[in-house]
Amino acid sequence: MERVENALVEHRLDAEGADFLLLAGVNDANIQELARLFGIRVVLRGDQVILSGELESIERAVPVIQHLIELARLRAPFETRDVARFVDEFEGRGRPPALPTEDGIRIALPGRRRVITPKSSGQAAYLEEIRDRDIVISIGPAGTGKTYLAVAAAVDALYRKRVKRIILARPAVEAGENLGFLPGDLQEKVDPYLRPLYDALGDMMPTDRVQRAIEDRTIEIAPLAYMRGRTLSDAFVILDEAQNATTAQMKMFLTRLGLNSKVVITGDKTQIDLTNKDDSGLLQVERILQNIDGISLVYLDAQDVIRHRLVKDIIRAYAEADEGEATQ
Repeated sequence: MERVENALVEHRLDAEGADFLLLAGVNDANIQELARLFGIRVVLRGDQVILSGELESIERAVPVIQHLIELARLRAPFETRDVARFVDEFEGRGRPPALPTEDGIRIALPGRRRVITPKSSGQAAYLEEIRDRDIVISIGPAGTGKTYLAVAAAVDALYRKRVKRIILARPAVEAGENLGFLPGDLQEKVDPYLRPLYDALGDMMPTDRVQRAIEDRTIEIAPLAYMRGRTLSDAFVILDEAQNATTAQMKMFLTRLGLNSKVVITGDKTQIDLTNKDDSGLLQVERILQNIDGISLVYLDAQDVIRHRLVKDIIRAYAEADEGEATQ
């Protein structure tokens, strides 16, 4: 680093081989975001990225920009909103986000002609555990990709014929699993609680294909209570919103596991809607299943949030408020 006028520091980073259009972003949006986040000046010149600003700000910015340069060299796409997330990973977790590699997990969805890749190191670890374990329990706040990535992995397994069917379940806790007072037939009664699962599927498969798969029961979406008494073989099974499953329901669900099946359980411990929070089956399995070989617990946090940047700030604000109440 070298000093420039007004006691500012100038630092140059080698970006040879990087895709400068990808690095800079549309209308230099990535460069502008970096400048805003760190309060520095960022200029692309030749094969270099030139930073100027206060020493402390430059030191914070360098590892983040080096990460962006590596992504641009690999031609790995990223968006302007990802820049702030990379900063959080470096400063919140003290380690860089995962770089895509040739053997990294990439989920190709032929029906949508899309490739889904993890957006954070936590998401990368989550997908690796889904690949390697029979039962994965994912715990984390909203927006971290728990359900979305699980559904993507399930669709990928179905396309590759590793399983014969996908089963998606949710506890309809808002209606106490007693849906009789709601208008309409059974499907109309449970649809409001299962809609997020339909939405995730619709994002990964053409609508007509989803409809055919549901009609021939290749894909089944149902309330958790309807899993009782079944054996789920050759299936990729996802239990979503598991914090609202009771301990009895969770035991029932886990013991449905059949041959050649994979189970992913997702939940958020801060969103328990049960009258007695201690009845949550998610809290129980977190305690009692930690040391069983073949079962993995994955924790995602605010650094893994991939929704609007404000979601991350909202999650942190609520967490701080909860901690404050706990200490009073």
